[in-house]
Amino acid sequence: MSPLIESFIAHFGEMGSRWGINRTVGQIYALLLVSENPLHADDIGDTLGISRSNVSISLKELEAWQLVRRTRKLGDRREYYGTLGSVWDIFKAVAAERRRREVEPTLSMLRQALLEPAASTSEHYALERMREMYELAELANNWFDELQRLSPESLLQLMRLGSKVQKLLTLKERTVVALNGMGG
Repeated sequence: MSPLIESFIAHFGEMGSRWGINRTVGQIYALLLVSENPLHADDIGDTLGISRSNVSISLKELEAWQLVRRTRKLGDRREYYGTLGSVWDIFKAVAAERRRREVEPTLSMLRQALLEPAASTSEHYALERMREMYELAELANNWFDELQRLSPESLLQLMRLGSKVQKLLTLKERTVVALNGMGG
């Protein structure tokens, strides 16, 4: 393995804990990402110097995140693993899984909480704050649905707009203020 690839794999392993996965899962994913062909578990373990059982557990986690595809080769009983097609497919899969694991349970909890009547002034305040959080999370969730339907090309264009969107919104606000000032 070249020093460049080794460095990339080591970095993904280190970053794993910050992303909510363990080091081995991050390393395996990085190896699969930069491998031209799908790899079987023995190759992964040998390349990274990790046990077959650790490889197996890590691959199951990557499958749960829907980040790897399992395939077979004609005449070979082993299972081979590779990553999803494009980096956009990977981005969408990670975002969808984070949404499923983090956003949806929070929205569900907030929906339940907002059904409860306030029993005190402090609960009234707390429910208002929860309502604000729910509305923002729901808006972001709906926006995410729209983003998931975009093609990679459209997503790239949207991301490249960056600060131009902010400038457009600022211009819109100034126009609205100016028009309201003329009418009054």
